[in-house]
Amino acid sequence: MEQDLYVFGGNFSEIRYKNFLDWFVRISDIKLHWKHEPSYLIAQFAFIFGAAVTAIHAFSKCNRFRYLWIGTLLHGLVVESMSYLVPDIDNFWHSQTHVVFFGHRLPLHIIFLYPCFIYQASVAVAKLKLPRWAEPFAVGLCTVLIDIPYDIISVNFLHWTWHDTDPNIEDRMFWVPWNSYYFHACFAASFTFWFHFIPKTICKSKDKWDCHSFSNEMLSTAFASVLGTPFGILLFIPIYHPLHDIYGVHSSITFSIILLIFLVVIGFGCKNIARNVTNFARVDYLLVTHLVLHYLTFLVIPIFFDPKKEISVGLKEPIGPCDEVVSVKTAFGMMLQKKKYLCARDFHEGYFNWDCLSEVPADGSIWYTACGAALKNPLGMMFTVVLMEILALIVFRFLHFHSVEQRSSNSQKNKRR
Repeated sequence: MEQDLYVFGGNFSEIRYKNFLDWFVRISDIKLHWKHEPSYLIAQFAFIFGAAVTAIHAFSKCNRFRYLWIGTLLHGLVVESMSYLVPDIDNFWHSQTHVVFFGHRLPLHIIFLYPCFIYQASVAVAKLKLPRWAEPFAVGLCTVLIDIPYDIISVNFLHWTWHDTDPNIEDRMFWVPWNSYYFHACFAASFTFWFHFIPKTICKSKDKWDCHSFSNEMLSTAFASVLGTPFGILLFIPIYHPLHDIYGVHSSITFSIILLIFLVVIGFGCKNIARNVTNFARVDYLLVTHLVLHYLTFLVIPIFFDPKKEISVGLKEPIGPCDEVVSVKTAFGMMLQKKKYLCARDFHEGYFNWDCLSEVPADGSIWYTACGAALKNPLGMMFTVVLMEILALIVFRFLHFHSVEQRSSNSQKNKRR
């Protein structure tokens, strides 16, 4: 008998699949998702639009931008797959969508999140003509700048849930772990480094955007997509893990340290900027259009939608006994602890509750219904989102427009001399 998973209030302790294809991809009625989580569908549209726009931009170019787009897509698949398969870092669950992959773990739009973040950041930063050693750090910070409004709004509207007691994500701001920003900065920087370093080493290319043979480019892109993850993890070792795991330093401090290091490297890189003129092509307006839509999406969701009316039915942290714990092995080699199950009677994830249900999900449930909760500090959250979006406007306007005009002006002055 086929399971009717998308039932409000339903609990399941196991998910049965008819075959591999049924596990690999599941398509459900989009009307159900609009009924339960309308804000989630709006966010998904923004990412699918962003994927189309960035793909058009990438494949309209005659250089390595098309491989950059493919690389960010593959990098995202590697990151997401590892997150689901490695128990020590399996600490979040996306809400269900119309199209979802990998046993209900990977929504379609999450596949496109990485091009929307890293490709956007890479193209904008490329116009600054930073040295090779500084560019990855700038891409990392621009990726974080794109991510912040999404992270804050989405979790508060139940677009995913976090593990309640994982020590690596216990320090939060508006329910977003500070390590989420650390992750995006380091993993984007790591991928960008390998994406440019490998062709330079193999093909001896002078210009990092020069295209080589299809086989060389695809091989380089595949390696960069895979290497971006382990070396992104390594960037947690010198700062986050010793300070947080040994000395109990709050994750906001460790993120501030990595942020400062990235800014210092970028600052030194800016002293060596090549004064070449970068043209703003018409196709670049597509990227700007997507950025505008992205930031508007996560600005209007809290204005027009109510998180208390959002209902998430799907896979989440398993519910079970409140006193069972398991070990978490960190990249630093330390053994920490977290609860094995979500304690349904006593948990700290304040962005959801059981208020819309007649009874609490039973122990053993891995698929259940969670009810959206009222925002704890809506004014503070909106102020933070607006502030970050103003900063993004300044940064991306400079990268896409002003930096080009400035270099052009400097070039004309040098010619007069």
